[in-house]
Amino acid sequence: MPELPEVETIKETLKQLCIHKTIADVTVHWSNIVKCPDDTDQFKYQLIGQTIRDITRKGKFLLFQLDDVVLVSHLRMEGKFGVHPAHKPVPKHTHVIFAFNNGEELRYNDVRKFGTMHLFAKGDEWGHKPLNQLGPDPFDATFTPEYLYQRLKKTERVVKTVLLDQTVVAGLGNIYVDETLFKANIHPLHKANKLKKKESKAIWEASIATLREAVDQGGTTIRSYVNSQGDIGMFQQRLFVYGRDGDPCKMCGRAIVKMKIGDRGTHVCVSCQKMK
Repeated sequence: MPELPEVETIKETLKQLCIHKTIADVTVHWSNIVKCPDDTDQFKYQLIGQTIRDITRKGKFLLFQLDDVVLVSHLRMEGKFGVHPAHKPVPKHTHVIFAFNNGEELRYNDVRKFGTMHLFAKGDEWGHKPLNQLGPDPFDATFTPEYLYQRLKKTERVVKTVLLDQTVVAGLGNIYVDETLFKANIHPLHKANKLKKKESKAIWEASIATLREAVDQGGTTIRSYVNSQGDIGMFQQRLFVYGRDGDPCKMCGRAIVKMKIGDRGTHVCVSCQKMK
């Protein structure tokens, strides 16, 4: 699943391809992707004639800012956006097509069909699901060391589970939580409410540093992720623990261990991240 750095990279490439382009027509081949409004005809009607003015992001969500409406899109596991000439053959698993009035098309392709789209009148998006359930974005000013400490100390869940909770912080996923906890020298099974303030701050610092570095590298390509111009990310070359089970730790040489926490594969160096 694309996490914050991948969605940020997709956002920036889409801005190069879509800003100031006007939607002339919309085709929906798989209606289950459109969650709001319920009627796909209304979805099309509200978008036709609208010009994309900006593309923003909240956590793992893309927000297409049009004249009067906002299209909120989540890519889930393998959703992809791409801009193509209208005459180019449409690949299998292309479920939504936004035809621009310049002869190009913004196409949404999703092999697993897990992606979602919500359309709201401008300003209404923050008062409804899914955005009203999100915690602060790690790059928001509201995501402070004190905020994170207060959220962590109120729960007995393990820290890995808390950091994956999008109502606590929006955008962190499995890859970057594993990397963050390694850099903060915190074991993922550590109870959140047992963390000291300095340990919570170390997690806060490591999360932002890790995400910024990943954004600079265009995200992480593990399986199928590419940006909207078809380029892979490069952060996988800088991973310390994620996906490296059995490999020697880059810091101490001990083998990286993979375990399950809440049904999520979790990677840890038991030497650098001692369980207290």
